[in-house]
Order: sequence, then C-alpha cells, then structure tokens
Amino acid sequence: MLNWEDPLNIPAVQPAATPMPEPAPATQPAPSQAPARESLAPVNAADKRVVNGQTDINQLAPFKYPWAWKYFLNANKNHWTPLDINMNQDVQDYHHKLNDAERHVYENVLAYLTTSDILAMRNIGLAVMEKMSAPELQIYQARQVYEEALHTWTYQHCIESIGLDQQEIYNRYRTVPAIHGKILMANRRLDAVLRNDLDLGDADDLHTFLLSYIFFAAVFEGTWFYNGFSPIFALQRRGLMKGTAEQLQYIMRDEVLHAGFGIRVVREIIAETGIQPDPNALSEMWQEAERCEQAYAEYILARPIMGYNAEDHMEQFRYIANRRARQLGLEEPFPGARCALSWLDEQANIRKEKNFFETRVTEYQTGGSLRWD
Repeated sequence: MLNWEDPLNIPAVQPAATPMPEPAPATQPAPSQAPARESLAPVNAADKRVVNGQTDINQLAPFKYPWAWKYFLNANKNHWTPLDINMNQDVQDYHHKLNDAERHVYENVLAYLTTSDILAMRNIGLAVMEKMSAPELQIYQARQVYEEALHTWTYQHCIESIGLDQQEIYNRYRTVPAIHGKILMANRRLDAVLRNDLDLGDADDLHTFLLSYIFFAAVFEGTWFYNGFSPIFALQRRGLMKGTAEQLQYIMRDEVLHAGFGIRVVREIIAETGIQPDPNALSEMWQEAERCEQAYAEYILARPIMGYNAEDHMEQFRYIANRRARQLGLEEPFPGARCALSWLDEQANIRKEKNFFETRVTEYQTGGSLRWD
C-alpha cells in the first residue's frame, strides 16, 4: 500500500536520544495557548440549490440531488476508448464501397461533430460547471467534460484511420456555410453565459443562463447531436462503416445522459427559483435551430443516400425537438411532427453478439450494464 508520507519507503533516520528538559520554575508564565477556533454549522442538504446556493460547495453528502449522483455512476459504466474498436473494415468501405454521395455525408457529419464536441466541452467546463452550487452536480459535469474530450478524440481517430485530410476536414466548420451556420448559432447562444459579469442573482441574467442551458441540453445535445448521428447509422444498417457507427453508438449513450441531466437541471432551476423561460424566446430558438438544421440537411444530403434523405432527417429533428420540449414541461415547437426514423432509438442499445476476433465484446460490466432509467 502506498504510503503518502514516504512513497519510496525510505527508512526514517532515528534522532539521537536527548535528556528531558528541566521543568520550568513555578514563577515562569506558561506558554500562551493557541486561541480556540470557532466551529461551523453543519451543512443541511435541504439548503442546497442548483444555482445561487449558500452551502459549502466542497461537501458532497448528504445529497440534495441524489439523481445527479446516479448520473455520475451510470456515466462511468459506459467507458471505452476509440482504440477499442476495429476500423479496418471502415477503411475498405470508404475507399472501395461508398459512392461519392455517401462519402460526402460521412465526411461532413464528422466535420460538424469534431467542432461541436470541443464547443460542448468548453461550455460545460468554462460556463456552466462553475455556476452549479451543489457538488453532486459538478461531479457529473466534470465527467461530462471528460466525455466531450473523449468524443473529440473519437472523431479524430475515425478521420485519421480513414486517411482523410485533417487540415481540410477540420476547417469545414469555417469554409462550409451550412456547417458554419450551426456552429455560429451555438457560439452565440452559449457564449452569452461566459460573461464575467453574469450575476445569477439578477433575474435577467438568470433568464439568460436558463435559455442558454435549455439550448445546450435540448437543442445542441438533445436534438442536433442525437439526430446528427443518424446518417452514419443509416450506412451501418446497410453493413457499411460499422466501426465508425459503433464508436457513435457509445457516444450516443453519453449524449442521452448529457441531455437528460441538462433537462433535469433546467426543471430544478425553474422549480427552485420560480423563473419561467419566455415562450417567445423559446419559439425563436427552435425556429432558428430548425433553419440551421434545414440548411445542414440540404447540404449533406443534397444527393440522398439509400435509405436516408433530407426530408426524413428534418422530420426526425422536429419529432425529437417535441420530445425534448415535453421533457422540459414546455410547449411542443413542432406539433404533429412524426417519427421518420423508427430505428434511431434502437441505436443506443448495442447489446448484441460479436465475434471475439473481429471486435471487442460490448456485453461487459462497464459498457453492457448501463441502465437508462
């Protein structure tokens, strides 16, 4: 066992024995005693708040939000690295089986995702996490920051494995208007909470933070990401790019938890503070997100691929957007939208038989036992 006082196990030098000092004369004043320090009142879990809390941020338990701790425990069951998944067949598929339209879809989905997850990592780490005033919330978000970094590594690994020009792919968020439009909207709505002078004790600033967090949880991660993997899954369903798709299945598990956690945080803030998001601001947010997604879908799917087209992509976007709004307890932004991709939710489940010599086994303790309740 590691000894933190002596990690190298170097024997301590024993000091030589010294005679005991003579007792001081009775007339000599005794050394002054250190003043007693005041004790602090114990933390009462009921006093914790999601934001603007006044309790000690360093004391984890007792929990006020045990659900947040469960999110952290569940997140740790879905652990992998991109090196665990064999990409050899994807290299063959990309260069010898995909047509030009399919390669266009594959490249641009990755081009969007590479930038988006870095943006998500920065938003959680720099703008959101430090505003949480209960440690059980912060601990899950610390895990979330790590996961966004892992996702970024995963996309980079896919791009590198296929042999794509990283300089060109990584710059598409700047050079392709349809990708840039989504990133621009995300930056504008998320950067609003990076202000140094943001005061969550102020009603207007709290409303700004709430709208930004709703965008992040419900639109950016809950809808754009969730729906954004589906073109790659469409290729997987035809037996193509299965390594990349499996990587995205693991990422999708994380994103389901990210969105669920963010939505729960929003509901708690509304309940604790009584603040309500402005319906007009929410409607504007969803309409802008739809316009950005429409331009993106029309670009990546200008030439439809077998089993997938821009119309289905957009209808599924609206359907998932309604689901996120219901989870928030808010009005659906796109009433009547239908589920165009009935198989998409199934992609979060990767419990299946695998050839041990082809890829790693997913039915194992950390990845296969994840519960979604």
